[in-house]
Amino acid sequence: MTQVNPYITFNGTCEEAFNFYKSVFGGDFPYSGKYKDMPSEYPIAESEKEKIMHISLPIGNTVLMGSDAAAGFGDNFKEGNNISISINAESEAEATRIFNGLSAGGKVGMPLNKTFWGAYFGMFTDKFGINWMVNYDYEQK
Repeated sequence: MTQVNPYITFNGTCEEAFNFYKSVFGGDFPYSGKYKDMPSEYPIAESEKEKIMHISLPIGNTVLMGSDAAAGFGDNFKEGNNISISINAESEAEATRIFNGLSAGGKVGMPLNKTFWGAYFGMFTDKFGINWMVNYDYEQK
């Protein structure tokens, strides 16, 4: 089943925020990676290497996800507009259908493509100003 999750972007406080959320909700982070952990073909400024590239915290049947904004990846942080809806699709075809459908008339920030973390992923803002992320993980758990 397709899963919908909130994704929050921070301006350098992602790790602090997620540790706070963990203290309230409990649980563990199945994944937490920093920009310094990315492959070398993705250059990142020294000042941003310790920022969170991606983190997730399961809360019931939902996964709260987040990252810090980084200049090399659009750095589109704007307080009040820093939450996206993340769709985890069941197949590459479903991800493509959802991405193409919802992004029609909107602005694509990252075209849907295979990524270094083993997913088919893209981001866009729809024609109503809502931020979306579409993801299909090649290794389904």
